[in-house]
Amino acid sequence: MRPRASSTVGTYILSISAIALTGVVLIQNYRDTSAMQAKLNEIIVALDAARNEVVGLEHGSPEEISAKLEAIEQRAAGAAKSRSGAA
Repeated sequence: MRPRASSTVGTYILSISAIALTGVVLIQNYRDTSAMQAKLNEIIVALDAARNEVVGLEHGSPEEISAKLEAIEQRAAGAAKSRSGAA
């Protein structure tokens, strides 16, 4: 019985270590994503031609993000058509 108890304790230790490591990775990923969003927001605000309504979009609901993305894609397609028609 002794080896079985030892393997159970080892399994618990490995499980706890895996959970802790996953938490650390998720926290680091959140920091990286947040820093990237802050930098992109700063660029958007600094550019005169940029539309500032997309700043902070990452905090919106999935429906808001999808709707805004669709509107941006439609504007981009319209701009591409007008550029190709002018050429």
